[in-house]
Amino acid sequence: MCIAGKGGETVKTDDSTQARIGHGIDWLDTAYALGLRLMAHLHEKHMLEAIHLATKGMDGNHGGPFGAVVARGNEIIGRGYNSVLSQNDPTAHAEIVAIRNAAQKLQNPWLEGCDLYTSCEPCPMCLATALWARIQNVYYAANRHDAAEIGFDDAQFYEELMVQPAMRMLKIEQMGEEYRGLARDVMLRWKTETAGRHY
Repeated sequence: MCIAGKGGETVKTDDSTQARIGHGIDWLDTAYALGLRLMAHLHEKHMLEAIHLATKGMDGNHGGPFGAVVARGNEIIGRGYNSVLSQNDPTAHAEIVAIRNAAQKLQNPWLEGCDLYTSCEPCPMCLATALWARIQNVYYAANRHDAAEIGFDDAQFYEELMVQPAMRMLKIEQMGEEYRGLARDVMLRWKTETAGRHY
């Protein structure tokens, strides 16, 4: 058997060298398999916790049957269940509650390196929040069509975003240039006085 040397030259190998190479490949295969198993275990652990929170929130009459967790590796940083009814807050979706909880715990509005696990596909609001928070990955169980079957508008809102602004249910209109100028003055002041700290 021949393999390429460091300089690109061909080097002959004996049986013992080939065996060592084979053992090395076997070890890498084993390590890779173990890594996949560990990842699968973490996915299962975090998703089951999200579904548990969905049940807890529903049984406590906090809101819809949705739960979510923010995790960084093996550690769950934030937890949340839908609390729209108990908090009289239309933004208190499980994902947003979990993201708020994680951000407060880490004292950081950016959650790079964290994953979001949610019992149902995020609505557009929750997806946008995950993007603003710099969430790394989003994993969900039920989808938007499952939510629509029990009366939630997630699928409809996704469809609404695909429609031209003038045709949407919610009227969106920019007011006159006078107001734009006043608003831009504040924005430009922020850029100057805060060195334009972006988020």
